[in-house]
Amino acid sequence: MWAALLPVGRGADGGYSRFTWTGPELDCRAWFLDEASRRDLEVERDANGNLFAWWLPPGGARSGAVLTGSHLDSVPGGGAFDGPLGVVSAFAALDALRAGGHVPARPIGVAAFAEEEGARFGVACLGSRLLAGAIAPERARGLRDGAGRTFADAAAANGLDPDALGPDEDLLSRVSCYVELHVEQGRALGVPVGVATSIVPHGRWRLDFTGEGNHAGTTLLPDRRDPMLPLATTILAARQAADRHATLATIGKLDVVPGGVNAIPSAVTAWLDARGPIDDAVRATVADIERDARAVAARHGVAVALAEESYTPVVDFPRGLRERLLAALPGAPVLPTGAGHDAGILASRIPTAMLFVRNPTGVSHAPAEHADHADALAGVRALTAVLADLTRDPPVTPR
Repeated sequence: MWAALLPVGRGADGGYSRFTWTGPELDCRAWFLDEASRRDLEVERDANGNLFAWWLPPGGARSGAVLTGSHLDSVPGGGAFDGPLGVVSAFAALDALRAGGHVPARPIGVAAFAEEEGARFGVACLGSRLLAGAIAPERARGLRDGAGRTFADAAAANGLDPDALGPDEDLLSRVSCYVELHVEQGRALGVPVGVATSIVPHGRWRLDFTGEGNHAGTTLLPDRRDPMLPLATTILAARQAADRHATLATIGKLDVVPGGVNAIPSAVTAWLDARGPIDDAVRATVADIERDARAVAARHGVAVALAEESYTPVVDFPRGLRERLLAALPGAPVLPTGAGHDAGILASRIPTAMLFVRNPTGVSHAPAEHADHADALAGVRALTAVLADLTRDPPVTPR
């Protein structure tokens, strides 16, 4: 399975660009459907573009399901493991359960959530947000990609009804919990597999600087209203605000209008990613950045607007489910994560938990992201043990 996915969307530098409903991501979806078909799983696509493959118990019961999986899309030039490792491992765990003669007492589902990275339409975990009711459907319909195409138009082009976007209460009512396996994003694990305790608060903001476009060779410096200058200062201010509040702040994406070498920009849009240990620290960081951006913009005769595109407060995974995982995986370490995940969004509606597979490079969202083969297999064994425990009847009570 892993070998089949490796070439899909890979660039010359080894990085992956699998954006929602583009060729590479559609190829990943086709791979998912093929793997589900090979196992005679029942496939379901919800109104938001999320995919589910169900292994139903004898008798076909649909309630109390245990869901696992992750996502198949990527950031621009991302690594191979972020997302797909969880989906491949889920199918492999089902194979291991079947090979071991396990008969589930409740359904097991493998999920591939849409637009988890937000690389095309700007809002991370968009598929799970829509499913859980964490974003208004009307807002989601209006989101645009870099070419100006709306999410509604892209959804319609891929067989979805844009008017049907939103929470799926029936599907959520059938799921008892969600366990997501993911490659570690950092280098804290000293062993192959760990269990997550929480996801730190994180969000995305858009900063729009509007100045005056003009000729780079004929406009005197005192006559310029160049939005690039306050942006440059704001990038430095973001680092300083993060230092003050013990948080993280990153500006990694820009859109410059008109984008000519010999033209003073008329407008610049920057996207800010901010994360931290507590909500108040993240909010204070963003407030400082906005204050500094407004001050420097005013000095250059430039207008600035800040808009929150998404925010996820701290997510503490429920202790009961986490203890179930630890009981099935004796000795597994626990650790928080600074990255957002579909498990964090779904936590508002159903119990969720996460397993992490060691990443020896510590690099994520880049080609050097990695998990050793032996560690990936250890992750499959861990997920297999967890799914077996959660779908026994009667369920095992953690010690």
